[in-house]
Amino acid sequence: MRWKSGVRAKIMSSPEPCGKGNSCMSELKHARALLDLAGKDLKALRGMGDPLTFADEVFGFHAQQSMEKTLKAWLAALGQDYPLTHNLARLLALLEEQGAGVDEFWDLTEYTAYSVEYRYGALDIAEEPLNRPAVIRQVQELMHRVQGILSEQIS
Repeated sequence: MRWKSGVRAKIMSSPEPCGKGNSCMSELKHARALLDLAGKDLKALRGMGDPLTFADEVFGFHAQQSMEKTLKAWLAALGQDYPLTHNLARLLALLEEQGAGVDEFWDLTEYTAYSVEYRYGALDIAEEPLNRPAVIRQVQELMHRVQGILSEQIS
């Protein structure tokens, strides 16, 4: 796959199955790389505790990015391709189709709006401010789940 610029994209996992029904090591490496990137967004979130310094739009964007990368890591760990999308509901639906237990993560879909909508437009002043510690916990729980899946795949 190529980006519009012509640069070859290296973000889709291999569709080829690898022995015993497990993911290829390259798929696991790819999943681990995505999870590492998600961890960088989580680290940024931890440094954005002050809403006077970091607007909810900025904080929410990094939360969404961390969630998106973690969900894509999960798909890669399962040996599945994933679409070039910021839509967390779409990624969760793909995981659900693979039999992954995602029920407790559906509430994350509210952060999809931070990927584009709120990134280029301000939040409505009447909206509740983000509960930053709760958002960080949600990201950590999702990442913990995927880290466990990766650990099982490697064993």
